[in-house]
Amino acid sequence: MANKIRYKTKIAVIGAGQAGLSTAYHLKRRGLEAGRDFVVLDEAPSPGGAWQFRWPSLTLSTVNRIHDLPGMSFEDSLETDATEVRASVAVPHYYELYEKKFGLQVYRPLKVERVYWHNDRLHIDTSTALFSALGLVNATGTWQNPYIPKYPGADLFEGEQLHTRDFKSAEYFTGKHVVIVGAGISAIQLLDQISKVTTTTWVTRRPPEFREEPFDDVAGHNAVAMVEERVRKGLPPLSVVSVTGLPLSPAVIDMKKRGVLNRFPMFSEITKTGVKWPDGREEKADVILWNTGFKGALSHLDAVLPREEGGIVMAGSLATMVAKEPRIHLVGYGPSASTIGANRAGGAAARELMKTLEK
Repeated sequence: MANKIRYKTKIAVIGAGQAGLSTAYHLKRRGLEAGRDFVVLDEAPSPGGAWQFRWPSLTLSTVNRIHDLPGMSFEDSLETDATEVRASVAVPHYYELYEKKFGLQVYRPLKVERVYWHNDRLHIDTSTALFSALGLVNATGTWQNPYIPKYPGADLFEGEQLHTRDFKSAEYFTGKHVVIVGAGISAIQLLDQISKVTTTTWVTRRPPEFREEPFDDVAGHNAVAMVEERVRKGLPPLSVVSVTGLPLSPAVIDMKKRGVLNRFPMFSEITKTGVKWPDGREEKADVILWNTGFKGALSHLDAVLPREEGGIVMAGSLATMVAKEPRIHLVGYGPSASTIGANRAGGAAARELMKTLEK
């Protein structure tokens, strides 16, 4: 640590995805200078947040929705008139232009290893440098922390166990029987693609709910409100998607016609050759593909986050402020973990944190 370069600033923003860039934009609008008054640290090798790691077949027409960052529309960054664009290319391009337009100097690639208090300042220890700040906005999202539930026999399985973030193309699974676990939008997307090239078994913990009505602003607001209520109580957040239901899209209707949406309840154990249910029924599998979501990537904050019974009690106008430590804000966590809430959360975190530091 003694040989690391040291930087001193007022506010550090960890993460340069949508929530982090939104926060940086609002900090600058409030008169802070990027690189001096605040710094943005990002682990990724280039602009784009988690979008740059998404599978190549994911297009913007197949995700819930993408919200424009404040001050610059996504449309302004497009170099094509196509109705669909590859998410892993188009969004990073948008973020890169956004960083340049607003002079949001991002230090990358810098992995934050730990954050700790010293002399009433937050010290941010990264792979190559040490930063210290009076306040912190954490915007690391969830992509770096995939969740796979523990099941008996998982270590015995002789096939492959993969997570959503490992998916690259459906063709990889050709000739393999794939057990697809999960009832979220990603699970449906991958089930659709993989079932066109090989055999599949779809397994979910709860019966999936398909939503026929459009996902409008009212539905989005209600979904965010449900997640926000949990984090204000210190409960682990649910994903916003988990409380919205699944859209009954043309792809889903086609999957029903193809007999792909024959859902099975969760198995009780994993065997050497597949999965097994409580009634003794077994299904052989070459791959178990876990579409079981992500959890907040917060381990670097263990030394500074006050936890109560394992949870973090959140406060502030949009539940971005850590209740017992108002100099730390979490954006891209809980209600702001989707594009629906990230922009507004960045603005609220910037405003409230600056107000706290002025006291």
